[in-house]
Amino acid sequence: MLNSFRQSMAWLHTWFGLVLGFVLMAAFFFGALSVFDREIDRWSIPATRIEPQPMPSFEQVLRPAFERMQPTREAVDAMRPRVDGDMPARFDTVESWSAYTTHRDPVLALYAGYDVPNSKDPEEAIWAYGTIDPRDGRVLPDDQLKIGSGFFYPMHYSLTLDWKNLGFWIVGLSALVMLAALVSGVVMHRKLFREFFTFRPGKARLRSVLDLHNLTGVVALPFHFFFAFTGLVIFAATYYFPVGHTQLHTLHDLHAQVEARETGLPHQRAGVPAGLASVDGMVAQAQRRWEAKGKAGEVGFLVLMHVGDANGYVSVYRAGTDRIALVGDGIHFKASTGELIREDPPATSVGRVSEFLTGLHLQHFRHWLLRWLYVFGGLAGAVCIATGFVFFVEKRKRQHAQQGSQGARIVDALAVTTVTGMVLAALGILVANRLLPEAMPGRGDWERYAFWGTWALAFVHAGWRSAPVAQGRANPAWREQCIAIAVLAVAAVALNWITTGDHLLKTLSAGYWPVAGVDLFLLSGATVAALAWRALSKRASVARSGVVATEPAHV
Repeated sequence: MLNSFRQSMAWLHTWFGLVLGFVLMAAFFFGALSVFDREIDRWSIPATRIEPQPMPSFEQVLRPAFERMQPTREAVDAMRPRVDGDMPARFDTVESWSAYTTHRDPVLALYAGYDVPNSKDPEEAIWAYGTIDPRDGRVLPDDQLKIGSGFFYPMHYSLTLDWKNLGFWIVGLSALVMLAALVSGVVMHRKLFREFFTFRPGKARLRSVLDLHNLTGVVALPFHFFFAFTGLVIFAATYYFPVGHTQLHTLHDLHAQVEARETGLPHQRAGVPAGLASVDGMVAQAQRRWEAKGKAGEVGFLVLMHVGDANGYVSVYRAGTDRIALVGDGIHFKASTGELIREDPPATSVGRVSEFLTGLHLQHFRHWLLRWLYVFGGLAGAVCIATGFVFFVEKRKRQHAQQGSQGARIVDALAVTTVTGMVLAALGILVANRLLPEAMPGRGDWERYAFWGTWALAFVHAGWRSAPVAQGRANPAWREQCIAIAVLAVAAVALNWITTGDHLLKTLSAGYWPVAGVDLFLLSGATVAALAWRALSKRASVARSGVVATEPAHV
């Protein structure tokens, strides 16, 4: 393509990184926030600010909660076109009940699937969801947006674009391009070890920006490569190549029949009514079996299949927070008698590799230092992309100004929107969360509107203030949005105090780190943004005085 292989790699790195860097920025930034998604949920839903709880008793807490559940009117309306005839007034044939929790969850998520009479697809169920206080089974409001796990987390892998799974495909393509950009970046920068220790903030702006770009790319290089690769692997069979349910549909059904026969876990109901033995007794037996093997006995996932049917069974899965690999160590019982059906055998070598890769990406483990390293790795990726944008614009804006081109101006406006605008949008949804009334109908939708509206305003502001870039100067939107970030971050902390009474002195003295940690993170972000505003303001003042730093000739 160019004069040498290295120059070709430089071209690939530059343009692939530029075109899809905007998506990767979202993946890295919101991925970093998602490491503490449960803690952000506690901050955004004050009613859930209690200590994490273990899986509660099925007979005393879970069963009454499950029996109260029914699909929402919206779920029924969505299902109606896929049914021949009328929808029933109540769904009584339970396909499954399941409860899920983690060591960071003070609340319990419940899921119930129901058989739909006269459904065009006999295997399709209608679902109901709920959230309860595991201490007493009290139903918690489930119409509030869980900003951490329900918005920031899916934002990093799907951009919340659910139509035709478009967001998954965009992020997947970007992850694939990122792998190419990482490889090409390694080829470009032959002296990686030296760049690991090279950062010259006192040099001219272009050199210091490039140093920071190289440093953040090299320091977290294994992190960047691993997460791009494992993200593709995790979603490959579900979204990118779902051949099991398409081209291999017949083979998939045959495999399900063979699996049911070999494991003793039926995929279909028998049509014969049956009772339900003590589930708490089954859970206790599963915990004794785990303890005998030296494994932690916390239950993370409890599933009852074909409830009320002779083919019903109960599956108890271990939380597995004592290790990085995502393990379940499932133990299965016959629902009507409590008889042991099956204990999942140890994974094969390939299975263990899959469990490790999946667990390392999804980080369900109980290891706070490693969790924080994930945050720093994600933020390092965001800084690497942000400095790549800045370097691209700074290197070309004077040349574009001489040529009368608007290219650098457009890229700079998009870069401001992607970097500082994205942070403003995240703060906008947190501020809206504390300002909107708790009982407001459609409150979660309004919080989403605040997110996208703030981001749209940041885009308009970045474009409106970008005229100096076309003249070879810096865009003032960078420093203006930095000070806006500092103001909104402090406002979010203050609003949390005003609306809930949970100020930092209170949460720190009580040791309630989910809320205290979010407040401290917001104040740290405000400090960094204020320092960035100060540095950019000083640079702008020097530029206006006519003292412009000369860029090194070898860059």
